[in-house]
Amino acid sequence: GLPYSMKEAGFPLGVLLLFGVAYITDYSIILLIKGGNLSSTNTYQELVRKTYGLVGYLILSTLQFLYPFIAMISYNIITGDTLTKVFQRIPGVGPDNVLTDRHFIILLTTVIFTLPISLYRDIAKLGKVSLISLILTIVILIIVMVRTVTFSPQVPKSENAWIFAKSNAVQAVGVMSFAFICNHNSFLIYGSLEEPTLKNWSRVTHVSVSLAVFISLVFAACGYMTFTGYTEGDIFENYCRDDNLATFGRFCYGVTVILTFPLECFVTREVIANVFFHGNLSTVFHIVVTVVIIAVATGVSLVYDCLGIVLELN
Repeated sequence: GLPYSMKEAGFPLGVLLLFGVAYITDYSIILLIKGGNLSSTNTYQELVRKTYGLVGYLILSTLQFLYPFIAMISYNIITGDTLTKVFQRIPGVGPDNVLTDRHFIILLTTVIFTLPISLYRDIAKLGKVSLISLILTIVILIIVMVRTVTFSPQVPKSENAWIFAKSNAVQAVGVMSFAFICNHNSFLIYGSLEEPTLKNWSRVTHVSVSLAVFISLVFAACGYMTFTGYTEGDIFENYCRDDNLATFGRFCYGVTVILTFPLECFVTREVIANVFFHGNLSTVFHIVVTVVIIAVATGVSLVYDCLGIVLELN
């Protein structure tokens, strides 16, 4: 969605907004952990309880649960929509094949990948999964860069493509925020560091956000330069269905989304554990809560297939 955000805001303003969102993210994540250290708390919820009392705690817990939960639903919808288009390119796979059924794909990826990975108790175990996701993101970036060189000359340029600012800048910030927001799982990741100190956390945060803004900026710029005013909300919708390189990009994107799903599940489970189980889940309850969360999220994503509504709600 980042190239689309450039179309909505105007490219020069979009670049400035992207850096602004990145800076606020970097600053606020470090601020959260500083607040946790000052108040001797080790979860976002407990920090808010100490600061704003029970009402603030309940409001934050609700939001902290809903954000990743809705993200899980959106990830399932993306997986179903993306991978079915990939499998349609396999010779012999027709419209009636089970691999082109989004419901089947969502259920299959949930049972084989997202549920087993989400059952881990320690978020540090997701380190290798996240590394694979990062590598695939870079592969997707390279594909978009290649298509900028090879495909953009064939796309007619739209009027006012490089105007400084456009009227939909607020919606553009919404897209950028969705890409960058990670405050809800900051304490979990901070706790997974070998040496959880503020100095180490600040270093990790600066490197992570800097890498994220670099990838995001190059991706947004290349995607927008290719299609300008014709840029779709999902950049892969712009490429031809018979474009094999773009199809490989769609596959990498689908896998990336699958591998990101468990990180959000960890947060929703932690919120439930903190609110209802005093922060500790027995092995049985750990499994039951995880299965229920994923089952409900999967159920909703099977019924609703409109990604736009889900992302706007978040």
